[in-house]
Amino acid sequence: MKQNVKEIYEKMIDYKQYAVVLLAFGAFLYLGLIIPSVEKSEIGLYVIAAASILSLIGSIFFFSRSKLYRNKLAETDEGQDYLMK
Repeated sequence: MKQNVKEIYEKMIDYKQYAVVLLAFGAFLYLGLIIPSVEKSEIGLYVIAAASILSLIGSIFFFSRSKLYRNKLAETDEGQDYLMK
């Protein structure tokens, strides 16, 4: 059981890190979209907007997965020990 709890804890941390990276990436894409520049094609704007939205959706997905694993850890005594770290 100890090994299983450790794997769940590591997955929780990994998913949270993926979510933060995607959130930062989406924010930078969005900033690139709203900052005015000399010339931007309309197709380029749509591509950047779509990539920004997709990365933010991915971030939400990974945050929810991380929370799911956190709740699994909170249900067990060994998992609560890992959460106290």
